[in-house]
Amino acid sequence: MTQNPKRYTITAALPYTNGPIHIGHLAGVYVPADIYSRYLRLQGKDVAFICGSDEHGVAISMKAKKEGITPQQVIDKYDGIIRKSFEDFGISFNNYSRTSAKIHHDTASEFFRTLYDKGDFIEEVTEQLYDAKANQFLADRFVVGTCPKCGNDGAYGDQCENCGSTLNATDLINPKSTITGETPVLKETKHWFLPLDRYSDFLTKWILEGHKSDWKTNVYGQVKSWIDAGLEPRAVTRDLDWGIDVPVEGAEGKKLYVWFDAPIGYISSTKEWAAREGKDWEPYWKDEETKLVHFIGKDNIVFHCIIFPAMLKAEGSYILPDNVPANEFLNLEGNKLSTSKNWAVWLHEYLEEFPDKQDVLRYALTSNAPETKDNDFTWKDFQARNNNELVAVFGNFVNRVVVLTNKYYEGVIPTPNEFTEVDEATLNELKAYPAVIASSVERYRFREALGELMNVARLGNKYLADEEPWKVMKDNPERVKTQMYVALQIAAALSVLAEPFLPFTAAKLSRILNLGDLKEHFKGFSKFLKENHPGATDVILDKTLGWNDISENSDLIPAGHKIGEAELLFAKIEDEEIQKQIDKLEATKTANLAENKQAEPQKDLIQFEDFAKMDIRIGTILEAEKMPKANKLLVLKVDTGIDVRTIVSGIAESFSPEEIIGKRVSVLANLAPRALRGVESQGMILMTTNAEGKLVFVNPDADAPNGATVN
Repeated sequence: MTQNPKRYTITAALPYTNGPIHIGHLAGVYVPADIYSRYLRLQGKDVAFICGSDEHGVAISMKAKKEGITPQQVIDKYDGIIRKSFEDFGISFNNYSRTSAKIHHDTASEFFRTLYDKGDFIEEVTEQLYDAKANQFLADRFVVGTCPKCGNDGAYGDQCENCGSTLNATDLINPKSTITGETPVLKETKHWFLPLDRYSDFLTKWILEGHKSDWKTNVYGQVKSWIDAGLEPRAVTRDLDWGIDVPVEGAEGKKLYVWFDAPIGYISSTKEWAAREGKDWEPYWKDEETKLVHFIGKDNIVFHCIIFPAMLKAEGSYILPDNVPANEFLNLEGNKLSTSKNWAVWLHEYLEEFPDKQDVLRYALTSNAPETKDNDFTWKDFQARNNNELVAVFGNFVNRVVVLTNKYYEGVIPTPNEFTEVDEATLNELKAYPAVIASSVERYRFREALGELMNVARLGNKYLADEEPWKVMKDNPERVKTQMYVALQIAAALSVLAEPFLPFTAAKLSRILNLGDLKEHFKGFSKFLKENHPGATDVILDKTLGWNDISENSDLIPAGHKIGEAELLFAKIEDEEIQKQIDKLEATKTANLAENKQAEPQKDLIQFEDFAKMDIRIGTILEAEKMPKANKLLVLKVDTGIDVRTIVSGIAESFSPEEIIGKRVSVLANLAPRALRGVESQGMILMTTNAEGKLVFVNPDADAPNGATVN
């Protein structure tokens, strides 16, 4: 663990530009990384928070083929959508780049060439899957087949999403090309491999021995599993038509494999930022006094904890990550998030339906973050966290303080009188919170840290509830001045402590309290961000308070300062708004079922004479009642045009008796009678199922009379 680092390089996993960003991405990677970066900046630290679009690899090519456009059109479209989503949600990157940029192509090529010239790669001719009809080698994601480990029929050539196993395309049973549907053949091709087995001892010492106590158990366990299973050489090139050219002779038509190219994007993005800001990029990647932290999801652990460190070690001049606090997955309403099935909450759509509620989603996702295990996002929980916590606790406290200050003192902070033991204890407890929250943040326990932030608001609510200034005002107005002064110090502290978690709320609270007018008051002791880190481009440049001021000073907002009028920080979310979102997901589920529903195979051939034996008539249901002691059966009276007969039908779980009386139906009239629970059934009602699997009647046209035959 890097002690007292001089600077911080914080990276967030590069999102693929083959689709928008959803809540799983936000919860797993970008909000935790943003909380950490914002917290460090409030401490006056030198921070480079780096990210960018991952624009190479098969995912892009697949999207382009599906949409009938070029890969460049795909990446341009989604890079714009993703950038705006990050900006809208306050993800405070110092730089967000693109792996299609020239600086990245140059950096990745140079990195490859350095390892190539040092002899770190193995050059091999191997057999790869080839689609003869498409006349091309198949990248892993262009191959699907049966997983050899779990039997899943839809496994990809690089990974089975059912069991999570990492695969090679040649491992699949019954592989098929996703381009043509053909069975691929094996064909020889030359590629370069990074011999991971050479780095096994290094990785064992560095991670399994060196980070046993400070890395998350889910990360450590996955790394240990890989190392214990034995590391093998891994290809760093691929036969593709989209990506970065392999920069050596004899590699025509080959590109750098995306897993090799993408993490180098952190370095090229840092270079881009440093050039723009007039900085030297190298200390952020090559100085031992720099703390490097990768924020990723669990599906990227092997790349950031084994492969990329092996690459950095091979190159020789780079530092290694101090920590990789990977999160698990976030599910949605009990099901796995899926971009292909549209089972997601897309950020750009969320803001259309919940405008100005970025912090509500940030709060809900952090409160329920999948830090050590997969967690589930539900709209009901989202509503409860907003209404019962943000509105009822945080917003309620701030609103009461601001309303009372304006009511009693026309918005001017009163001069306090002598502090009581309760006042002193409250202010001392407030001073302790920055260290408590910091401890959780620095151990990457963001859920825990957010809980402590809310405890600051609870401290304020308890103080007001116990002291009851609205009652004391009648008999002891001088005492109320002290009470309101203490409450206002808590409100001012919240504007700082909330900033990493709820940046829009913190900015609004800072504006309500007019903290921007207090720069002269704090000039003598506050650790202004502008003074400590001139290069920062975050919203907290307008703040007058730093993180440490809260624990060092009691006069956070001074007597005589005038605050603004009260504004609600949070609004209650009604049931109707939540039901709309639940209905939207149900519609998605229905659409998926319809799209994926496959017709049953055709039955064995019959002769016309076999069909002619069936007497199918149009009828009308005249009466219907439930069969006693039978949950599934309804007893029907049906007018078949030739008679009125009793038919017992197993549809009671799908229809009530009342709703089917008068229903026009198709009846198999000459089915041999059969006794069901003592009632003789004289025929069968014809039914089918819809996309949701629900029973529906096979109805005749309205003008077909009862008794008409179906031929």
